[in-house]
Amino acid sequence: PVSVGMSMDIASIDTISEINMDYTATIFLRQRWTDERLCFEGNKSLSLDGRLVEMLWVPDTFIVDSKKSFLHDVTVENRLIRIYPNGTVLYAIRVTTTVSCSMDLTKYPMDKQTCTLQLESCKT
Repeated sequence: PVSVGMSMDIASIDTISEINMDYTATIFLRQRWTDERLCFEGNKSLSLDGRLVEMLWVPDTFIVDSKKSFLHDVTVENRLIRIYPNGTVLYAIRVTTTVSCSMDLTKYPMDKQTCTLQLESCKT
C-alpha cells in the first residue's frame, strides 16, 4: 500500500442552492506520496508539465456526493507535478465541484445548515 498525504484549501464557495440542495466550491487539492521508482540523483526537485500526469500513477481520489466537477484549464490545465530526488511526488490540482447537501429548512430563517466536503479513494 502507498500512504498518501493530502491537504485542501477552499479557494471560494461560489453558490449555495436551497432549491437544488447543493453548493459549488473551488478547491486546491494537494497530494503527496513516495514512489521509489522515481528516485534520482541531485538535490533539486523537478517540476513537470501537467500533461505528463498520464504517465504517472496518481491516487484515485474522488469527491463524495459530487454532482459535477471540473479541472481548470485556462490557459493550461491547472496541475502541478513536482518530483523530489527521494521519489516523493507532489501533485496539486484546482477543481470546481458542485456537491450535494441535504438541508433542513423547516426552521428558516432561524436554521443552521452543515454541508460536508469529503474526499475518498477507491480501493481495488
